[in-house]
Amino acid sequence: MAYSFVEPTLGMLQVAETDAGITPPNSSTAIPTPPATLGQVVRAYDPALGEGEMILLLGVASTVVGSLVSYNATTYQTALSANTARLAGPVAVAMSACTAGLFGWYQIGGLAVIKKTAVAVSPQVAVYQSATTGRIMATAASGMQIEGARSANLASVTSTTSTVIVSINRPHKAGAA
Repeated sequence: MAYSFVEPTLGMLQVAETDAGITPPNSSTAIPTPPATLGQVVRAYDPALGEGEMILLLGVASTVVGSLVSYNATTYQTALSANTARLAGPVAVAMSACTAGLFGWYQIGGLAVIKKTAVAVSPQVAVYQSATTGRIMATAASGMQIEGARSANLASVTSTTSTVIVSINRPHKAGAA
């Protein structure tokens, strides 16, 4: 995952990095270090995976590279995606270990490398929220479908492999059980 920006901006936080941000004068709330802004969407390119789309979000504890997170489209706060609630909402893939209080890039478009549970994944199948927080799997038995996402592997991925490449396009969790 060596994504670099398609349209580079001087001073911009790189895709695989995190930012503690700054606290402006007369404020008690940190913001991303300018020129970055929360919710900003950019395009990036990886030589192996092609072009992708990233969004700048606020991290949550226990996030690792490849974690699937849910995020609030108003506050841009993330939470490791879980199947405990049947709530529709946008999801993204962590591009760094963006933990609580840090800002970082999350992938919302293109080919993404996502953490999965210990199950095999057949080629070109729908993906679902796993019972394991922040991970996906290829069977409906454990959770709700991630709409706008489909495995992009050309051959089966074994259960011992911890990630799978998924084609995503502004993915979101389905709301119905």
